[in-house]
Amino acid sequence: MRPATLSAILLILCLGTFCSGVSMRLMDPLLPFLSTEFQVSLSEAGQTVTWFTLAYGCSLCFVGVLGDYYGKLRVAASASLICAATTMLCALAPDHAALKLGRLLSGAASSGVMTLAMAWLGDVIPYDRRQSALSRLLIGMSLGVSAGILVGGFAADRLINWRVVLGVLAAGFLTVSVTLWTMECTRTTPTRQQRETPRSWLSIVVVECRSILALPRARLILLTVAIEGAFYFGALVFIPSHLHSARGISLSLSGSVVMLTGAGGLFFSVCAPLFLQFGERRLVAWGGVVSSVSLLVVALAPWQAALPGCFFAGMGFYMLHSTFQAQATQMAPERRGSAVAFFSAAFFLGQAAGVAATSRMIDHFGSEPAITSAALGLLAITWAFSRKLKGPKAQT
Repeated sequence: MRPATLSAILLILCLGTFCSGVSMRLMDPLLPFLSTEFQVSLSEAGQTVTWFTLAYGCSLCFVGVLGDYYGKLRVAASASLICAATTMLCALAPDHAALKLGRLLSGAASSGVMTLAMAWLGDVIPYDRRQSALSRLLIGMSLGVSAGILVGGFAADRLINWRVVLGVLAAGFLTVSVTLWTMECTRTTPTRQQRETPRSWLSIVVVECRSILALPRARLILLTVAIEGAFYFGALVFIPSHLHSARGISLSLSGSVVMLTGAGGLFFSVCAPLFLQFGERRLVAWGGVVSSVSLLVVALAPWQAALPGCFFAGMGFYMLHSTFQAQATQMAPERRGSAVAFFSAAFFLGQAAGVAATSRMIDHFGSEPAITSAALGLLAITWAFSRKLKGPKAQT
């Protein structure tokens, strides 16, 4: 593939991951607003996040198989088109039930964008240059997460219309889809050997899942990343509403503060070569301490302390999660594609469970105990996993 073509595809894939990041976190600051807008409780409004994340995680089990059989860019382009349609459905939703349905469908489609972009880059870029290309996708996702939280905060304060934001996001997904479909490489034969369509996609997923879960190391990593997602995102989703209700600042300002978690992740992505010199065990240990202490600061200190708190929470989380990702690529080398897909599924299913559990805890005990509990839980799982690490894994 010509370098110019590769650069163009990478650029449009970065736009796709940016849109996915915005869609993933846009609703977080909007939860108190949606609760009032549709006359539902905060926990019910939180279902717009839970359903998106749940669908995202479940669909990951099928995305990798579809990409292998029909071409990764083809499936990514189709997923982007579905994202455009379902995001527009959310923008036009007449009630909360329709909004939840749109978010469910949007989450199911969004998983194909980032996952297949990473898989496609793994197919076409040599390993010695792959890390640089993958970091661009990560930057796109980080900026999207930050932008989603920021714009969601402005929409929650009615500075901009939340339906217009969703309409613009739908246009972004449509741009990604149309551009990918018009590129010649999308219509070419998939890079892997052509195989007959299986009788049952579900049977393939079940077989792959059983093979991976038979490995003790894989079970440990999948369980750890699920718990990590539950604790971290269970706290993160409700930080805007916590800063608004418990600290008395506006939703737009609280969204801007939480946006700094994405800035922290971006800082780690840019400085990754320096951080990686610490080694996996230290990255996990220090990442867990930094993110947990930062969440405690956000939960218990005045809102001004949430500025550095959110930045370091994001940086610490990326220190943790990047190590888990590296471990995931080695937990089943003979079926690495399926293994990474199940790793992502466990992560996002853990997020869904964490958001649901935290919303219930907030309803009964308030936001400070809920976020504090999540921070302590994250610290515990970090300590437990760091003790299991035996040093960096050799890359194959």
